[in-house]
Parts: sequence; C-alpha cells; structure tokens
Amino acid sequence: MKLPVTLTLDQAAAALAALPADGSAHAIDASALREFDTSALALLLQAKRLAQAAGQGFEVTGAPPKLQQLAQLYGVDELLGLAG
Repeated sequence: MKLPVTLTLDQAAAALAALPADGSAHAIDASALREFDTSALALLLQAKRLAQAAGQGFEVTGAPPKLQQLAQLYGVDELLGLAG
C-alpha cells in the first residue's frame, strides 16, 4: 500500500477505511508523504495490528525523516520499524 502525499486528520478516516481488513497491507510505502500529522502514525499502527492479526509481517519503506522523528517523539519508532 502506498500512502498519499497528504495524510492529516482530514484524510485519516478515508485512509483508515482503505486499509484491507485481511492484513494484506503489510508493506507500506511512505515515500510520497510530504504533509502529515499523527494521523499517519495511527494509520501505520492500525496497519501493523491488522497484519499481525493475519499472521503477516509488517514493513514501512521510504519513511521520510520527519515521519521517523514524529514516530520517535511518540515512542513508536521501534514498534513501527522506523528506528534509525
């Protein structure tokens, strides 16, 4: 699954609804993200939960440095595999 350029509270509900419930979004491409807030972290955490429930691994690729910093600030960088 490829994340959009913008993922803020305004887009969060639609983005969460787009996550496949079967956990098949176990690989998330965050390389397009340019404008985001903690909603992006919430989406990644939900994608990870769904993937784990389906017995899948989970990976985030292309995370911009600011997303990595935000994840670190909230203490979820290691959980999401974003620890540098």
